[in-house]
Amino acid sequence: MTVDTAAWLVSFVAFTWLRFDTTGTDAPWGQVGVVAVVTVVLYLAVGWATQLFRGRAKVASLDEMLLLGATIGLVGGLVFSANLVFQWAPRSVPAGAALGTLVLAAWARAAWRRLGERDAERRPGGADTRRVLVVGAGEAGNDLVRSMLHDVNRTWRPVGFLDDDPRKRHLRLRGVPVLGTTDEMAETAARLEVGTVILALPSADAATISRLRVAAGRARLGVKVLPANTQLLSDQVGIRDLRDINLTDVLGRHQLDTDVDAIAEYLRGRRVLVTGAGGSIGAELCRQIHRYGPAELMMLDRDESALHAVQLSIHGRALLDTDEVILCDIRDEAAVNQLFLARRPEVVFHAAALKHLPMLEQYPAEAVKTNVIGTRIVLDAAVRVGVTTFVNISTDKAANPCSVLGYSKRIAERITAQRAEIADGTFLSVRFGNVLGSRGSVLTSFAKQIAGGGPVTVTDPDVTRFFMTIEEACQLVIQAAAIGNPGEALVLDMGEPVRILDVARQLIEQFGTPVDIVYTGLREGEKLHEELFGDDEPRDLRPIHPMVSHVPVPGIDEDEITALPTNGATDDVRRSMALLCVNDCPLVPSPVASPATAGSATG
Repeated sequence: MTVDTAAWLVSFVAFTWLRFDTTGTDAPWGQVGVVAVVTVVLYLAVGWATQLFRGRAKVASLDEMLLLGATIGLVGGLVFSANLVFQWAPRSVPAGAALGTLVLAAWARAAWRRLGERDAERRPGGADTRRVLVVGAGEAGNDLVRSMLHDVNRTWRPVGFLDDDPRKRHLRLRGVPVLGTTDEMAETAARLEVGTVILALPSADAATISRLRVAAGRARLGVKVLPANTQLLSDQVGIRDLRDINLTDVLGRHQLDTDVDAIAEYLRGRRVLVTGAGGSIGAELCRQIHRYGPAELMMLDRDESALHAVQLSIHGRALLDTDEVILCDIRDEAAVNQLFLARRPEVVFHAAALKHLPMLEQYPAEAVKTNVIGTRIVLDAAVRVGVTTFVNISTDKAANPCSVLGYSKRIAERITAQRAEIADGTFLSVRFGNVLGSRGSVLTSFAKQIAGGGPVTVTDPDVTRFFMTIEEACQLVIQAAAIGNPGEALVLDMGEPVRILDVARQLIEQFGTPVDIVYTGLREGEKLHEELFGDDEPRDLRPIHPMVSHVPVPGIDEDEITALPTNGATDDVRRSMALLCVNDCPLVPSPVASPATAGSATG
């Protein structure tokens, strides 16, 4: 208040002096003084009412600048208008004083903020302070450097940026200069005695992360990384977000183009149910859905420990005493029906399933009970209560299936398509491949084998799979639900297939533990190369989202589902499932796009 008062008074004196040709001898100083005092009183009153002086906005932030400008503009406009009528002082003086006050008050705030930042930046580091180069002079890099400079412990000391954008060549962010491009990493690090580089590139793809990791390794530099955008808990980043680079960064990052408004429209204020909420996919779906403000998020699983874990990850506490966690088995038709009738979900993500291929080859009847009958039970309950959006989580193994897992998930897609014909809402399936870091994934298995001293077991040196991170897969699942048509299977773009042998070698390299790799041969039902599309399915029809293809799915008769055995000889159950998946793909384009939009197949 004192600074702003001084700014008003100085501005009135200065503009009066200028108005009278810098002599001031003929100026009506008494009248100008009265107008200045009235202006200051009015300004302080308005500023107090708008909480300008009471910490409503951070000092020298954009919010405070907007508030300051609005307050000065309002008061200056009122005084100028009144003076125009009563002619207390020269007309130009109140207008000029308002402009001068805005400049002085804003400058004073900026100087105060900068002085505070310089004090923090000059704070000496301790013996453990590490000199680092930050790769990426964008918003993430700026936020990260700010966090480093304000860290009380001064764990990191940023000495420069590296960025390949030529427009940032001479840029300085918070006093830290851009020193060159990433091609100059080794020379710059050696010159500045830097031992660590930090990749502040949360939107970078796998190829970029891999290239920078290799360059840092050659220069004998340690590497830290900011997580992908989908893994960050907030828009701003800081030193707490830093972690070691891992295989997920090297293999699994994809550029995502998510329509947040479309997602929020069908999730915000709705009652949402996630089955299999304790699993890797289900839990991440719950975490992401929670961000969009549903009226109610219902998390269903038959594993109480898994429900405890997902509730803890969302709320930071898990007492398991609220009705958001639901202990239920989707095989229990009576319990599922009772739940849907009582809670009336509007959006359902069906992620509950048995997914381990070798196990289901031994026990195919269990796949029928859970993946087929369980899905039908949930679908029927959803149709009965008028669910508006139903998303069945499928797998790439449903394309040209040759395993019990693939058969069961393909049949589940067909049941979903059949129910879409009679349901009022949008019922569809979403198909994607292996998810890095999920329970039972090759990443988890390899890590345990390496930690145990090996060997690492790979089925075949040429076997390939599609990979995506859990966060990105779930983000695209939620996005797909906003753009899909009833009865479709939406196929997520998984990028290029990756050799499992390469995954094993990179993970061994990261652990730094030399272990052997042993080839065990493909197991029954396993493919050498997975597929995202069936032989008779249209490919790469992407009329809405660049990473989501639309595939039509034929329905299935209820009698065919009922005829599936849930006990008996393993071969009989397997054969019955296989018969429902033979030649079931229609040779017609997706109804959401014309055939002219179809591209060549790459899956």
